[in-house]
Amino acid sequence: MRRLPLAIGTFALLAGPGLLAGLALLAGTGHAVAQTPSITMTCAEAAALINTRGSAVLATSRTLYDRYVRDRSFCLYDQDTRPEWVPTKDNPQCFIGYSCFEPFRGGSYSR
Repeated sequence: MRRLPLAIGTFALLAGPGLLAGLALLAGTGHAVAQTPSITMTCAEAAALINTRGSAVLATSRTLYDRYVRDRSFCLYDQDTRPEWVPTKDNPQCFIGYSCFEPFRGGSYSR
């Protein structure tokens, strides 16, 4: 006897609403961006993280986070970079790299 894969609709009828809600929750967490708290790293570790990966999302407080990049090649074509300093375990103002911004949409350049 040949086994055929179950379609999602068929699976939904067999599994019930509880399992479907759990699967939907798991599917939604796959797209979350991991945030590393900058305060848990030394300045050298945070700078090395950005330099090695090219870009990373760092939490600079309990409620604030941003994406930091090594250079402009990690930004969109119409974005530029600006230098960024974040608090780390050993330095309250550690230069770790740059952030991307759109200069002509509320950024620092004017037309």
